Amino acid sequence: MTDGLAALLGPGRVITDPDLLASRAVDWTGRWRGAPVALVRPHDVEEVAAVVAWCGHHGVGLVPLGGNTGLVAGTTAPAGSLLLSLERLDELGPVDRAAGQVTAGAGVTLARLQAHVAGTGWAFGVDFGARDSCTVGGMVATNAGGMRVVRHGSMRAQVLGVEAVLGDATVVRSLDGLVKDNTGYHLAGLLCGSEGTLGVVTAARLRLVPEPPERLVVLAAVPDVGAAVELAARLRSTVDGLDALEVLLAGGLGLVCDELGLPRPLAGDPPVALLVEWAGAGEPPPSFFDVFDGLDTVAATDEPGRRRLWRYREDMALAIARVGVPHKLDVTLPLGRLGAFCDDVAGAVPPGGRLHLFGHLGDGNLHVNVTGIDPDDQALDEAVLRLVVSLGGSISAEHGVGRAKARWLHLQRSPEELAAMRAVKRALDPHGILNPGALLGQPVLTPIGRGAAARPSAPPGRPS
Repeated sequence: MTDGLAALLGPGRVITDPDLLASRAVDWTGRWRGAPVALVRPHDVEEVAAVVAWCGHHGVGLVPLGGNTGLVAGTTAPAGSLLLSLERLDELGPVDRAAGQVTAGAGVTLARLQAHVAGTGWAFGVDFGARDSCTVGGMVATNAGGMRVVRHGSMRAQVLGVEAVLGDATVVRSLDGLVKDNTGYHLAGLLCGSEGTLGVVTAARLRLVPEPPERLVVLAAVPDVGAAVELAARLRSTVDGLDALEVLLAGGLGLVCDELGLPRPLAGDPPVALLVEWAGAGEPPPSFFDVFDGLDTVAATDEPGRRRLWRYREDMALAIARVGVPHKLDVTLPLGRLGAFCDDVAGAVPPGGRLHLFGHLGDGNLHVNVTGIDPDDQALDEAVLRLVVSLGGSISAEHGVGRAKARWLHLQRSPEELAAMRAVKRALDPHGILNPGALLGQPVLTPIGRGAAARPSAPPGRPS
C-alpha cells in the first residue's frame, strides 16, 4: 500500500528497509518496540500535509518522530502504522534580537538551536541532557521541561506560535511571535503537550531569554530528603538568579561514579546530592552561600569545571542503563510530600529490584527508575503511579503519557476531563490517524503490515 505514497512524494521519501525501521522503532528505555510498515521523511510542511491526507484517506495511523528520546512509548508506532520523521524540517530563522525570538523547524535539535543563538545576547530557556538528539518538534509535542524549569518554565512557556498540520491535513500557521494576542483560542498552547495526537508540529516561534554573563555550579552533600527540600525552599525564596536545582537520591552519585568511572567529588557516597546553578551578572547574593554553610561542597565557575559537575547529574540515566533495563516513571510531587513519597516508594519495589531516584528538585519532578525486575511487569508501575496520585502528584511531569501510561490516565483526570479531551481529539483529528494509542489510549487501527512488537535488549541512545 505504501507504493502509492512513494509515488506521491518521490524517491527517497518512503523507507521500508527492515534494519532502518528497527533502529527507529525502539523507545529509549529498551522496554518498548513499535512495528511500523514504513518510515516517511518529508522535506517541508506541504509534504507533511500530503502524508497526513494520504493516511486519512487510507485509514493508516501516523506517528510523528523527533529525536526518539522519549520514555513512555510515545513514538513506538503500532503495527501497520507509519513513522513520520521530521528530521529534514530543520530550517532555523535569524535571531530577532529586538524581540528575543527565533523560528525553528521541527527537526532542529536543541543543541543546534543553542549554538544558533549563542553570542547574540540571548539563550533558549529549556535545556536537558538529550540536547544533541531531541528536536524542537518533539519538545513542543511533549511540553519538555528539563533543568531550567525552576527559572524559565517548561516548553509551553517558550512557544509563542506554531506551524502545524492537523489530522484532516489542514495547515495552521501563526509564527508572528506576538507576545500579546488574545484573538481566540491559543492553538499553539493546545498543541504543546498533545503528543502528536492533535496535529504534527512542523515549526515553532520560540521565546528566548537573556544570556547571563556569569554562572556558578555547586554540588553539595545533604543528609536527607527533608533537608534537601528545606534547602531548596531557602534558595528559591532568597536567591535571585537560581537557574537549576537538581537532586540525586538513593546513592545516585555513587552509582554514576562506579558505573562511568568518574572520580568521587564529595566525601563518601552521600544519600542525597544537590546540584545547584546560579546565573547572572557579578556574584550570587550572600544568601546563596549561606545556604551551604556546614555542608560538604565542591564548586566551579569556569565552563570545563561546570561541565564536569553537571556530568554527575546528566549521566545518571546512562549509569542506570548499565545496571539493567529500567522501569522509568517520570512524576511530580508537591514539594512538601516529597519526603513521604521517597520513603513509601521504596516499599513498592519488589525483592530483587533496585531503586534509583533523581530529578528536578526545584519543581518537584522526580525520575523513578527501578532495575532488576522483569521489564514487562506492570505491577510496579501501577503501584508507583497510584502512590503519586494519592499524594497529590502527577503521573507525568515530562515525556507525556504516551502508550506506556495511557492505561493510568484515569487516575489523574476525571471522566469529564477525559470526555473533553476526546472531543478535542475528534475535532482536530477526525479520522483518528494521529499517533493512535498514545495519550488517550484510543483503539489502534487495523494493521496493514508487520506483526507483533518485541522488546529490545538494550536502549539505543541517550535519554532526555
